[in-house]
Amino acid sequence: MVSVTAEPRSAEPRSAEPRRAELAAFLRSRRDRLRPEDVGLPPGGRRRTPGLRREEVAQLAGVGVTWYTWLEQGRRINASPSVLDAIARSLRLHPDETRHLFALSGATPPERPIPPTPVDPVIQRVLDALEPYPANVVTPRYDLVAANRSARALMGDWRVLPGHRRNVLWLLFTEPAWRTMMVDWESEAAHSLALFRGASADHVGEPAWTGLVHELTEVSPDFAAMWSDHAVASPGSRVKLFRHPGVGLLRLETTSLWLRERPDARMVVYTAADADAEEALRRMRELPASTEWSGAARRD
Repeated sequence: MVSVTAEPRSAEPRSAEPRRAELAAFLRSRRDRLRPEDVGLPPGGRRRTPGLRREEVAQLAGVGVTWYTWLEQGRRINASPSVLDAIARSLRLHPDETRHLFALSGATPPERPIPPTPVDPVIQRVLDALEPYPANVVTPRYDLVAANRSARALMGDWRVLPGHRRNVLWLLFTEPAWRTMMVDWESEAAHSLALFRGASADHVGEPAWTGLVHELTEVSPDFAAMWSDHAVASPGSRVKLFRHPGVGLLRLETTSLWLRERPDARMVVYTAADADAEEALRRMRELPASTEWSGAARRD
């Protein structure tokens, strides 16, 4: 439980009191729009007011009930960026709302992950030349940067998603279509997460990395359970079994290629592991890429 104390009495700008009142009203409005089941809590008994109770928000954020009550009452108290971030996540605030919360609190908002820059056109031409084998480019954080047509036909056209949702882990743990696509989903999800943790040692404390972990921990119990295992791995060749609605099962072998022109990313190529997969890839190349994504994958 986080312990936060009231701010000592001293002179404050005249504009501070209206800002604290606005902060209090904003927090109450965000709390009122949530139901207990929205945040994984039991519905409970009858409620006099809509939304979550103050004690429920305090529990989710790991702060004292009295302190959170003071915050909603517009009292003169301090809140650290980490506590504000916990409150934002507990209230399911979207990025604009989180920045608003920090601004009203007089704190510096957390950095929002910057979408990876596009690859050099030469790399895209290499991806396209690998047809009919699916190939894409991913960062160590598993952000999807580029892909060829076969990869989009196999895994869906992730280009229709918001930039910060074009991430393999987000899709693995929130997108039902990816669970269906990966025949051995649990094994593949665990391996991908182990690769991510292995790479995260070089990015400890970076907002883009910690933010993704916080979000996935909240929205996916499977992610939370696997993350607690602390498994690590490094990239290497693997045979994966995919299920495609148009061509059936495909056994594909992955190969990772590091790019001199793009040291922050690697190219992952999926080649046929048998003759049936070779034929299926050629047939799949003629099919359109899926653009149907669930609300989970699109969530801002």
